[in-house]
Amino acid sequence: MPDDKNNNEDNVRIFDVETTFQKYARRPGGVPRDRAIKYATTRVEELKPEFDEWLDKELQALAEAVRKAEEGHEARGWIDTINGHARQLRDVGTTMDSELLTYVASSLCEVLDEMAAGAKFNRESISCHVDALFLARQRPYRGLKPDQVPELIAGLRRVLQHISTSPG
Repeated sequence: MPDDKNNNEDNVRIFDVETTFQKYARRPGGVPRDRAIKYATTRVEELKPEFDEWLDKELQALAEAVRKAEEGHEARGWIDTINGHARQLRDVGTTMDSELLTYVASSLCEVLDEMAAGAKFNRESISCHVDALFLARQRPYRGLKPDQVPELIAGLRRVLQHISTSPG
């Protein structure tokens, strides 16, 4: 009796599939990669002066959403509202040379994801992260990388560890 496994391996045909994105990326025209990168870099630099104002507004909106959640005004969807602000901060921070802001916001997102998955609401954990975001916004901390503030990072990790091990 022939070995089916060997016959199947001999009949295997591997082929590449070109996605729609790959087709668009390879089509004629468009902007050369180097020029696109230069344009994007220039555009980010142009936006940096507006970043402080945006950041202040976003942090205030986050703090207000947390306050409303704590007071019970936003019983439904409070996690999504706070998480939306935290994700925006996380997604923009590093682009605007604020890796610490990105780290803290990402940690807050993890805390909120744990709570959304059933972990107990922990006001102190959220407040701790909001305070850390306001700290990361200040000039002396703005350009720092997370490894330059090890005590803060260790504290945030402990907070996240506590949330993820808390019964729901």
